[in-house]
Amino acid sequence: MASRARLIPELAPVPETWPWHNLKWQAVSAGELVAGDRRMEAASYLSSGYGLRRSIERQRGWVKLGSLARFWAPPRIKQVFVDKEYGTPYLNTSQVFEVRPAPRKFLAREKISKAESRLAQQGTILVMASASPGRSTLVTAAHENSILSHHFMRVEPRSEELWGWIYAYLKSPQGQAMMSGSQYASIIRHIEPHHVEALPVPMVSEVTALDFQQKVERILSLRNSAFELGEEADRRFAEAIGPVRPDQREDGFEVSSSLLSVGRRRLEASRHNPVAAGIISKFKKVDRLGDITKRIWWMSRFKRFYGEGGLPYISADELFSINPQGSKKILVSPDDNHADYFVDPDWIVMACSGQTYGMNGAATLLSEHHANTFFSHDLIRISADKEKVRPGFLVTALTHRTHGRPLLIREAYGTSIPHLDPSDVAQFPVVRLSKKVEDAIADLAESSARSRFEADVLEQQLAIRAGALVDRFIAGVSEL
Repeated sequence: MASRARLIPELAPVPETWPWHNLKWQAVSAGELVAGDRRMEAASYLSSGYGLRRSIERQRGWVKLGSLARFWAPPRIKQVFVDKEYGTPYLNTSQVFEVRPAPRKFLAREKISKAESRLAQQGTILVMASASPGRSTLVTAAHENSILSHHFMRVEPRSEELWGWIYAYLKSPQGQAMMSGSQYASIIRHIEPHHVEALPVPMVSEVTALDFQQKVERILSLRNSAFELGEEADRRFAEAIGPVRPDQREDGFEVSSSLLSVGRRRLEASRHNPVAAGIISKFKKVDRLGDITKRIWWMSRFKRFYGEGGLPYISADELFSINPQGSKKILVSPDDNHADYFVDPDWIVMACSGQTYGMNGAATLLSEHHANTFFSHDLIRISADKEKVRPGFLVTALTHRTHGRPLLIREAYGTSIPHLDPSDVAQFPVVRLSKKVEDAIADLAESSARSRFEADVLEQQLAIRAGALVDRFIAGVSEL
């Protein structure tokens, strides 16, 4: 059967230039493609890390990082979970970066191959091998006797004198960029120990190495001090109140119907947790949080535009992590109300969203280091009335894991991402103790906050100085 010719629309002309964006390209030697891992993805050669690496390798006076330290990663863990009293604490990747990590899982050590080698040792340098490849940190007293995630590479310096310089180099912008350029895979990015060992690192003088060693030792000492002071504040708080013994179990309990009609008429079982009732029964004197503070509030949502030249920006994730990776700059208009998002020293800020077993309800005391910093709207601000209560005692009462947090987190509402509302937080019952006890707890908590933020500032300065030395080396200065 014959087919008739049909009219078709005229095809649109092909544009001579791509109208949406410019193609990013670069010519590389064929020798680069067959060397090492034979990396064929263009992103590896288009990254800034690749250019930095080639710039360092053109100079004299560098060695491969693997000649200064051994990088190794343990195999995957066979996770056999047991109750807390029988198991060893396990910290996943996000918990390692928490200010005071609280283990939620406990593993049967006898079911783990080479379990002793997986325990954290103070001062060990850790490098993330996946998710956020290259993010580095130090093992502190907060991680001791805990099994760490296999997603962390361990770094063992071949010379203890270079421990500080190795850590600073890994934290430098150039070190971060080169590790980022070495990552592979598409959905969850990875780097391997041999990728990091192959990176070029400039050699520094003994004087410079000693200076970095002392600075990193100071950072480690401050982080340990912050953790120990916080733990001591919690211990004294719990000791002053006494042990809590709920009348009923959490997995099944009864409440009077009269309690369901009080206040906001909350019907969720978590709101009437018997643990919270057991804590309140131990309090002899209580003040409502809203009565001993000047103000409890949060900010409205806003359009976010990030870019160079803007104001330093802190999100909830960054605030409650040690040495957060990178810092964003937010662009604001001179005629908006951006000054309202700034904070004052001695304010308490609290994460008001997230999972109830995680960040939600986390709170910290601010310091002068946060001046002129734009804080996320997703943080509740609490300004204490210092004539009635010291901020250090207040933050301890809000965040204590067994005697405070259960009273706070029961106020969270929502299913997918629970939230805390300032009006509910204002109802938090603050136990009152003798002035001597409250002052002692406040001194510990406030000293802990100062040590923590001082360590963060020193670590930021450490990375900047290491980056400046690498820039000098690339410029041709061999004596560092």
